[in-house]
Amino acid sequence: MLASGLSFVGVNGLVRGLGTDLPAAQSAFLRFAFGVLFLLPTVAPMLRRGFPPGALTLFGLRGLVHTAAVICWFHAMARLPVAEVTAIGYLNPILVTLGAALFFGEVLAMRRILAVVVAILGAGIVLRPGLREVTDGHFAQMAAAFFFAASYLFAKRLSGLVPASTIVAMMSICVTLGLLPFALWVWVPVSLTQLAALALVAAFATSGHYCMTRAFGVAPMTVTQPVTFLQLIWATLLGWLVFGEGVDIFVLLGGGVIIAAISYITLREAHLLRRTVTPVVNATKS
Repeated sequence: MLASGLSFVGVNGLVRGLGTDLPAAQSAFLRFAFGVLFLLPTVAPMLRRGFPPGALTLFGLRGLVHTAAVICWFHAMARLPVAEVTAIGYLNPILVTLGAALFFGEVLAMRRILAVVVAILGAGIVLRPGLREVTDGHFAQMAAAFFFAASYLFAKRLSGLVPASTIVAMMSICVTLGLLPFALWVWVPVSLTQLAALALVAAFATSGHYCMTRAFGVAPMTVTQPVTFLQLIWATLLGWLVFGEGVDIFVLLGGGVIIAAISYITLREAHLLRRTVTPVVNATKS
């Protein structure tokens, strides 16, 4: 999940740099089309293996919600500061964590609930709701958080049916097809520089989705999702160093609160794991 977060921050920086010269749907389509090219070597073995019952339906549903998510996200990313988009995006892991408990029966222990609440408060400090103008970029990013949460819940369900490489490849194929009509509707000329940047976006995003899917396959979402809060730190540094976006005390304070919540839940989970494993080892040795 840490590697996934760093990859997605690379995506943020590149899309922020592209700005609003390309329509959101067209940028998203080109990014996913490049992703399909990167994943072509995995397509033939995937088709030979076939799919378990119900998987194609899940792939299709995930493709629909992810298509909506990326259009909203590209729209927001081109119009808002990197750190602000990242902060609003924290709705996504919160919704995923709650959705995993609702649909998959994952246990939300009190320590995890408290950590999630504290993290939400930290994101609220960064956003300062009611004290700033809410634009179409904010609404687009909030919608993206809901759609991405639904997509990741489908990914979690699929992780128990097919390999991670298949999940990433099928997502890229389904979303590319879903974005095609929207991209053709708003198509404008594309420069070689823009194509190269979107190819790099696809490389970072493909890496991020693969790492995330592998994480989903080996750990509950309530464990993997809090790690994504670290993206705020990387995004804030990226916006400050590369794009000259100001960093105010509220961003630093909110980020500190979020990191404190992550540190607590990570240390607590590690402590409980040691308590669970140690007696088993001793019993085996005896």
